[in-house]
Amino acid sequence: MRINQNVMANNASRNLSNTNVMLGKSLEKLSSGFRINRAADDAAGLVVSQGLRAQVSGLKQATRNAQDGISVVQTAEGALNEVHTMLTRMRDLSVQAANTGGNDTASRTAAQAEITQLATEITRVSTDTKFGGVALLNGSYGATPGKLSSFDPNGSLTFGAGDTISVTVAGGSGAVSVSLQAGTLSGASAAASIEASVKAALTGTGNAVDKAAADNFKVSFDAVGAGGAFTMSNGSAAAVTVADGTNTPFAAAANGLSGLLGVVAAASGSGGNFQIGANSGQTVSLTITNSSAATLGVNALNVTTDAGSAAAITALDAAISTVSTTRGNLGAMQNRFESMINNLQVTTENISASESRIRDTDMAQEMVSFTKNQVLMQAGTAMLSQANQIPQSVLKLLQ
Repeated sequence: MRINQNVMANNASRNLSNTNVMLGKSLEKLSSGFRINRAADDAAGLVVSQGLRAQVSGLKQATRNAQDGISVVQTAEGALNEVHTMLTRMRDLSVQAANTGGNDTASRTAAQAEITQLATEITRVSTDTKFGGVALLNGSYGATPGKLSSFDPNGSLTFGAGDTISVTVAGGSGAVSVSLQAGTLSGASAAASIEASVKAALTGTGNAVDKAAADNFKVSFDAVGAGGAFTMSNGSAAAVTVADGTNTPFAAAANGLSGLLGVVAAASGSGGNFQIGANSGQTVSLTITNSSAATLGVNALNVTTDAGSAAAITALDAAISTVSTTRGNLGAMQNRFESMINNLQVTTENISASESRIRDTDMAQEMVSFTKNQVLMQAGTAMLSQANQIPQSVLKLLQ
């Protein structure tokens, strides 16, 4: 028997120390509710958990962003509802003024005065309707498309065999040659052909800036009388330059116009982009057209004459249709935002559950460990006390 080294006591002390550490960890997990309180608890799990936690936080903010989008849409649509009311009243007045058999000059003049005031109020609404200081209805909200410097009086374009245009994106890979489909196409078909060709060419460069421009590049044709105008728009951050390629891309012989020239500016205006995801690039854009009286074509109506009254009715019908289209687009966008919110909330819920499985304490399982360590703690304390008493038996040998 030895007294200098009490191996049994040392062993009991070591086990008791380990049990004490494990009991402390169990208490920490049970009191905090987290299985991982520091990186040492589960280094790999912490990395994954922290990434998921960032995603959840970003998704919650994206949900609030989408809700802000609904508020923007509702603000604009509510103002346009009043514009609709005023346009309807102006049309009623125009119909009344057109009834020359029952109206004298004074009646027409009174109708004209009210129409003038209503037109002024429509313009004021388009100027003063704002959300967070950002004007919504004056044409500056969202990406403003650049106008193409080509006008085709015939409503069609002729592409020759081998005709090309050159497309350059600011910050991209440089000039890209775009081949056009040969033949004579109507304005809408020509616009679609140009757009598809440009998109394919820019995407094919493999350059990220070109790709972003391609995703946002749009070409449309708006009928004007018997002809029309081509419009290009680019919602990306880079301007796009379109010019003649190696050959004249198309010709409009009626006015000697040939070639496709012009610069499509980068996205301009204020607001319009909503971050609706937790990651970069997960955005949607909203553009609201100008709703002033001048843009709607109702700023200079004159119902004091028969011809003026008839023209006013036609103009107001067109304005009502335009505002209806805008409101319809806003309503569709609101429905889209609501769908986004539903999707974001479901995604947030699922990612939160995944993060919880990694980081949160399973209270039932941890309570089992805590109880075991608590019993071991009591047993270890008792055994250490017994081990410390064993060397005292040596005294009997010395008696």
